[in-house]
Amino acid sequence: MELLDNLINVLNSYLTPVLVVMLLGAGIYLTLRLGFVQFRRFWHGVLVTSGKYDDPDEPGDVTHFQALNTALSATVGIGNIAGVALAIHIGGPGAVFWMWVTALLGMATKYSEVTLAQHYRVEVKPEVGKRVWAGTVAGGPMYYIEQGLGKHWKPIAIFFAFMLMMTSLMTGNAIQANTVATEFNDMFGIATWITGLVTASIIGVVIIGGIKRIGRVTSLLVPVMAAIYILAALVVLALHLGDVAPTFASIFTEAFDPSAGVAGTGIGIFLTTMTYGVQRGLFSNEAGQGSAPIAHSAAKTDEPVSEGSVALLEPFIDTIVVCTMTAMVIVITGSHEARVDTSLDLSNPNITYVVGSDEEGYERVSRPAQIDFREGFPADDEDEIFLGYHNIGVSQLFTDPAQTEPFTGTLFPVLETAETEEGVTLDELYGPAVRTSSPLTSLGFQRGLEPIGLGDWGRYMVLISVFLFAISTSISWSYYGDRCANYLFGVKSIMPFKGVFLLFHFIGAVLAVTTIWNLGDVALALVTIPNVLALVLLSPTLSRVTKSYFDRKPWLENEQVQSKIREEEKKERDERRGEGGGKDDA
Repeated sequence: MELLDNLINVLNSYLTPVLVVMLLGAGIYLTLRLGFVQFRRFWHGVLVTSGKYDDPDEPGDVTHFQALNTALSATVGIGNIAGVALAIHIGGPGAVFWMWVTALLGMATKYSEVTLAQHYRVEVKPEVGKRVWAGTVAGGPMYYIEQGLGKHWKPIAIFFAFMLMMTSLMTGNAIQANTVATEFNDMFGIATWITGLVTASIIGVVIIGGIKRIGRVTSLLVPVMAAIYILAALVVLALHLGDVAPTFASIFTEAFDPSAGVAGTGIGIFLTTMTYGVQRGLFSNEAGQGSAPIAHSAAKTDEPVSEGSVALLEPFIDTIVVCTMTAMVIVITGSHEARVDTSLDLSNPNITYVVGSDEEGYERVSRPAQIDFREGFPADDEDEIFLGYHNIGVSQLFTDPAQTEPFTGTLFPVLETAETEEGVTLDELYGPAVRTSSPLTSLGFQRGLEPIGLGDWGRYMVLISVFLFAISTSISWSYYGDRCANYLFGVKSIMPFKGVFLLFHFIGAVLAVTTIWNLGDVALALVTIPNVLALVLLSPTLSRVTKSYFDRKPWLENEQVQSKIREEEKKERDERRGEGGGKDDA
């Protein structure tokens, strides 16, 4: 496992700077090239999403609203709960500012990739006599790379499709399972494999039904989930109203001059704060990643720009609204700097061994054969190696849950056991440890709602949100992955892919948090870089299609269609009521 972690860290060290430069650079370029489309056409996107311009006879599988919700169910989720917490955990509050920057620029990027995906989408021809469970259309970056840039770019399109398929197994699936399993294990001590088995079974029931069932489920789940979560966050902010302005100020000031991450991480390291904010922003809203265009390609429309206008709402809803709520709750309650009493199972994959201090930060080291402890502290004053939880040193170890009996004895990291000086063997110790990922967000809501006696409710609210967000995200990502499988291997590969998807979900539940997230970052970078390059190269086509749409104003014709549909529906209702009244009179 340590060898895998080291390899992943090396890959990330090379890929992250490239990703940050390309993502921010492309966002700035597309914003300027399209005349700040994310601001000028924001309200148009709202109107299209509302169904005001829907035409049921246009090609596609789902409505604009369902397509947005399918894409949002993949974006509004674990990234908003666990991703924000991780960004603050490593980069400090200033990382949130860079998430905002990524989102605002990402609105133009998301508009661009969805418009191109609609423009170059293709029909899916089902087998004769078979149910159209796979959908009637398919689109995404692999199609606009191949068709827009030419056949000689097909190897890049194949690479993208393969990497996005891998990403769907990791970031859109395994990470979701890992977060849910971690949360249930943290709160109830439930074995991660049990949680993984349950969530994989639930997801399997939905994804076998194809895109139309996915669209129905996500259009129900997403609005309800987001509303409950945002409402709880607003209650916390209202209870700490006097701290709201200072918290916002700290996010801005620490974006350029980091002074406090968790236990010393990110202190004075501007690049860490910025890159982790950009990474987590990308993971959260997926702008430039090329995933959401696949969901939006299924929307019923013959005007690509109309769906692009819908898509630009995603980063705003996801990052500017929901992520900000999470960040404010965490920072305003001081949860990102808190250590809480923790049960430390020595076989837990999140247990590591580190050197350093709260002031200077911690660095992970290989597991030593043994570490001697005296009164809960490392006995070797010159070369102190701490037991770490989420790569942050636990300041003092105890043998009892109440933390009244400091541990004196020997810790055997390789054997995952400890032995007291009296010769008693232990497989669990206790100590004050930091929280990260979704448990950090849970701590924030727990602390935030304690003034009105709802601290425990806050924890359970996050638990339920994590569960539902993870389920909906995995459901949507299964569709992204099967579109890639369809592109690479044809319709017959879709069902086997779904089986592999469920297997990866289960595996992800039992891996360490840091390992699964770092591996996901590698996949994100490898899939984003070719997509962003294609967006820039296809920007002339994008600009032409955008200008044509807003010059022609085709939505006005669709508005008339919707008006006729509403009139006919009203007429039918009136006739039914009339028939009912006639029977009563008789």
